[in-house]
Amino acid sequence: MDITRICAMQRAYFEKGETKNVGFRIAQLKKLQVAIRAQEKLLLDALQADLDKSGFEGYMSEVGMVLEELAYMLRHVLRFARAKAVPTPLAQGIAASRVLAKPYGNVLIMSPWNYPLLLTIGPLVEALAAGNTALVKPSAYSPNVSHAIAKLLGDTFAPEYVAVIEGGRNENTALLEEKFDYIFFTGSKTVGRLVMEKAARHLTPVTLELGGKSPCIVDETANIAWAARRIVFGKYLNCGQTCVAPDYVLVHARVHDALIAAMKREIVRQFGEKPLDNPNYGKIVNQKHFDRLCGLLADEKDVFGGETNARQLRIAPAIIDHATRDSAAMQDEIFGPILPVLTFENIAEVPAIVAHHPTPLALYLFTSDRTHERMIMNAISFGGGCVNDTIIHLATTHMGFGGVGESGMGSYHGKRGFDTFTHYTSVVKQGVCGNLPFRYQPYTSLKARVVRWFMH
Repeated sequence: MDITRICAMQRAYFEKGETKNVGFRIAQLKKLQVAIRAQEKLLLDALQADLDKSGFEGYMSEVGMVLEELAYMLRHVLRFARAKAVPTPLAQGIAASRVLAKPYGNVLIMSPWNYPLLLTIGPLVEALAAGNTALVKPSAYSPNVSHAIAKLLGDTFAPEYVAVIEGGRNENTALLEEKFDYIFFTGSKTVGRLVMEKAARHLTPVTLELGGKSPCIVDETANIAWAARRIVFGKYLNCGQTCVAPDYVLVHARVHDALIAAMKREIVRQFGEKPLDNPNYGKIVNQKHFDRLCGLLADEKDVFGGETNARQLRIAPAIIDHATRDSAAMQDEIFGPILPVLTFENIAEVPAIVAHHPTPLALYLFTSDRTHERMIMNAISFGGGCVNDTIIHLATTHMGFGGVGESGMGSYHGKRGFDTFTHYTSVVKQGVCGNLPFRYQPYTSLKARVVRWFMH
C-alpha cells in the first residue's frame, strides 16, 4: 500500500468535512462495535497465536476494554463535541464566548505488540469520536493480530477514512517521513524519541505512551496477604509484558520474609505448581526478548521460579530475592515475568530509591498508614498508580492514563482521549453595537483609569 497516496487520500477526505458531522462519527463507531463483536473469535485467536493469551485474558484485557471504550464514547460523544459557552470578561463588552471542539485532521496511531489490539483500537476509537481520519500502524512483532486488525478495519471502513499499514522498520520509517496532524505512539523510549524528532520537523503534536521502572512499595502496615495476591496478578499478567506492571518491589525489612513467602504461595495458587504447563499462562513474544530475560536471571543466586522452555518461549514467574541496585534486573525496564525484591528500613528512604531511575509510568503502594500514603503520593512523580492494588488504574474511562517525564507525555481514555485528538478553538462573537471606546488610541489618563477598573 502506497503510504504517501493513502495520506493524501485521507487528507482530501477530511477536507470534505464529512467526519466533522457528529452523526457520522456515531454511525462509524457503531459499525466498529458490530464488527468487533462479529470478529471476536478471529481477534482472540490472533492474540493466542502471538502471545499465547487465553481467551479469558484476551477478552478481559483487550477485546472487552475496547468494547467498553466504544460504549463510553457512544454515550458521550454528542456532548463532548458540542460547542460550549463560556463567560465573557466585562472588558469585552456585549460579546459571547464559546469553545469549539474541532478534530486535528489526519492522525497516525502507532501501537506496540504487548497489548496489540487494545493499544491500537482504543486510541482509534477516540480519534474517530473526535472526528479525525486515521492511519494505523500495528507492531510487526504481533503479526497475527496485525493481520486481524487489518481485516477488521478493512472490512469496516474505506481506506480514505481508516487505513492499516502493516510491516516493520521500513514502514515505520516511511510513515514518519509523512506529515500528519497528530501522532499517537505507544512503545519504547528509543522509538519514542525518534517519533518526537520526526514530528518536530512538521511541528506535529504528539502523545507518547512509553514505560519505565514502576515501583511497588510495601510498608510494614500493609495487608501482606492481599498485597501478595495483587502484586502477583499485576506483575505476571501477560507474562509481565505490561507497561504498567510492577517492575520491582520495595518492601520494609520487617515484613520482607512474610511478603516473599506470601508471593510464592500466590504464584502457586494462581498458576499452579508448574506454571509452564498452565494453558492460561502465556509466552514471551519472541526469541530476542526471551534471550534478554534469561540473561537477567543468569547470574542471580536467590531466585524462586524462573523455569524456562526455550522451544515454547516460556518463562515461569520468577522472584529475585535480595536484589540490589546493581542487579542486572534493576538497570532497565524488565518487561517480563521477573520481579526483583529490595528492602528499606524507613519509608523516608523510598523517594530517593525511586528517583535513582527515570520518572516511572506507574507506582503502587501497599499501606494502611495515611501519613505514609500522603508522603509517597506527594514526594514521587509518576504517571498513575494504585494504593493497595496494581494496574487497575488504567482500566477506567473516567480517568486519563499516561506518563510523565521519560515515561511519556499526554494521556487518553474516556474524555481525556477525546481531548487528545481534539483542538479546542476559542471564539468570541462581538456585537455590532455597544463598542467600548477606551481600547482605541489615542490613549488618555481617563482611558487608563477605565482599563484599570475593568481589569483589576
